[in-house]
Amino acid sequence: MPPLPHPPLPRLITYYQTHHTPSGDFISILPLLRHPGIHITHVILAAIHINEDPSGLTLNDHPPSHPRFTQLWAELRVLQASGVKVLGMLGGAAKGSYERLDGDDLDRFERYYGPLAQMVRDYGLDGLDLDVEEPMSLAGIIRLIDRLRSDFGPEFIITLAPVASALLSAKHNLSGFDYEALEVMRGKEIAWYNAQFYCGWGDCSNPAMYEMVLAKGWPPEKVVVGMVTNPKNGAGWVPWNVLGTVVPVLVGRNPRFGGVMGWEYFNSLPGGEERPWEWAQAMSALLRGLRTVPGVGEKDAAPATTTEPTKEASKPIDADPDAGEKEDTAPVPGEFEYHSDGGSEKDD
Repeated sequence: MPPLPHPPLPRLITYYQTHHTPSGDFISILPLLRHPGIHITHVILAAIHINEDPSGLTLNDHPPSHPRFTQLWAELRVLQASGVKVLGMLGGAAKGSYERLDGDDLDRFERYYGPLAQMVRDYGLDGLDLDVEEPMSLAGIIRLIDRLRSDFGPEFIITLAPVASALLSAKHNLSGFDYEALEVMRGKEIAWYNAQFYCGWGDCSNPAMYEMVLAKGWPPEKVVVGMVTNPKNGAGWVPWNVLGTVVPVLVGRNPRFGGVMGWEYFNSLPGGEERPWEWAQAMSALLRGLRTVPGVGEKDAAPATTTEPTKEASKPIDADPDAGEKEDTAPVPGEFEYHSDGGSEKDD
């Protein structure tokens, strides 16, 4: 009798914003394919910014066509050829992209939307992750979603990246619009939500908040648990000895568990900058239900105090460090030394 097929694993997603070392060496994403035991499903390339000049779209600090991205685009095509979906992240902590796509001026919308759509076509992105960390109207985000669906068809992946608390209350939100209302009105167009369970907006050190989100009525397959992969990337990092209990519980309790995402790839623990793929390797094991992860021991667990935001980490900090100033009300993922795209050019 042939063996029974294994059910598909939940989504395993990593964000990929830091593309170069301080010395300028490219940080390859291909180890996610080369090393055994890794079942990565999606890579989200960050961060696309719509700037004041409609033709001045940037990937972090440079135009997407800049020569520094030649290897990046080639490697992402290899991922896609291997079955990994590649999305682009629009926005993040750098404000302005969504303000420029919002409002009643349709001509203005077209001026700013056009270059974004062309970038998606030029580089063959499988979808867009809409990370709205600035005020935007419900009508504005619906118009953007509708236009993406119309232009790119039913297979195009549209996701959003709310802070986890926004799935519980519209008052604890960075996006302006109500995510429950959006789900009612356009949920069939949204593949899932990359919910940020960190930086005071959520907690993945135990299953409680995720279960609260499900109790609120969110379908488990549409809520991906987002976590920081290194305490340098933001407050609320959870050590592996804790994740080794929490993740299998989430998978075991919820057959339709939506998956896990990590912010971000380049310094993911336990391997750090030398072996960042080990995060995906270890997480793949946990998503299979294993409670111990080969190669991850007590030495990889940070002191317990690192699971709680420190006073310094709780200050307004920046998930997208080429972004400029942030308001005091938005303690989003942590400020860290950013080597993705130089440091002298800023987007606004």
